[in-house]
Amino acid sequence: MKSTDSLSLTLNLNNATVQTQAAFADTLLTVLRDRLQLTAAKRGCNQGVCGACTISIDGKPMRACLSLAHNCVDASLHTLEGLETDQTLRALQSAFEQGGALQCGFCTPGMLMAARALVQSNASPTVEQVQQALSGNLCRCTGYRKIIDAVRSAAQSLRGEP
Repeated sequence: MKSTDSLSLTLNLNNATVQTQAAFADTLLTVLRDRLQLTAAKRGCNQGVCGACTISIDGKPMRACLSLAHNCVDASLHTLEGLETDQTLRALQSAFEQGGALQCGFCTPGMLMAARALVQSNASPTVEQVQQALSGNLCRCTGYRKIIDAVRSAAQSLRGEP
């Protein structure tokens, strides 16, 4: 069998069991975008540097471009598309919009996925903790101050503070 031969693949994706085809060498990003048409995770550097392809794998933000699809069969996967009713994501999206923390939007899905993981594990992140959590996500348009402020604002609203 060649590494380019497609095999059946079953994934636990966005709280559903999904069947698709993938070659052994296919990354999770390729499967998500090209086979399943889930395009929130972006194909940026394809080397795990930019963070544009960040998704949640077993509750942790991970790079889909570095994860082989067949290695993820036993994992719980979540993309931005599968979190549309998630309270934490909603708060982050609102804070990003209100705080002007996005421009072109290319990096935003990856930023949101990384920020969601932080806010879920730390209800009151400091500036330094937000910087650390987002350190693997690059933005070329906005700079980072507004993004950091938006993450902290979302955490504050989730705590019920004005």
